[in-house]
Amino acid sequence: EDRVKFGALLDGLGIPHPPFGRASSPEEASITASRIGFPVVVRPSYVLGGRAMEIVYSEDELAGYLATAAAASPEHPVLVDRFLEGAIEVDVDAVSDGREVFIGGVMEHIEEAGVHSGDSSCTIPPVTLSDDELDEIESLTRRVAEALEVRGLLNIQFAVKDERVSVLEANPRASR
Repeated sequence: EDRVKFGALLDGLGIPHPPFGRASSPEEASITASRIGFPVVVRPSYVLGGRAMEIVYSEDELAGYLATAAAASPEHPVLVDRFLEGAIEVDVDAVSDGREVFIGGVMEHIEEAGVHSGDSSCTIPPVTLSDDELDEIESLTRRVAEALEVRGLLNIQFAVKDERVSVLEANPRASR
């Protein structure tokens, strides 16, 4: 699975990211969430744009989510990610020709973490990030682009919490 490969790539590069998992049944989702630790973001793996995404804080909320918002099955697994409560989310759009990586924009989300990036409002330039955090975000963007051998557009989503930058995901597109 691409998600597992991406996590392994980040681990191999020593790039921090929240723990995550995938579940094909309510039992697997419970085990995965317990391993990761609450709160978690859960979402169906088969939808785009953050539809049916929810932050859950307990086993009861997870069970309710699975019963109403998403069916977890081998055909339709759910993704479970550790939610970094209180984090600042950041989107970076870049383009690479395979040699050089050009960062077109670093966008700081205005809403609290957990609002899907496609539904969020952003500010360019970022207003609350330190120079060190921005330098780290730009460095990580280049490292990920080079490791993925990107030729074209790249969007990377980050979370910044307690001055620590973590990669949330990367997509072969621009966000804005």
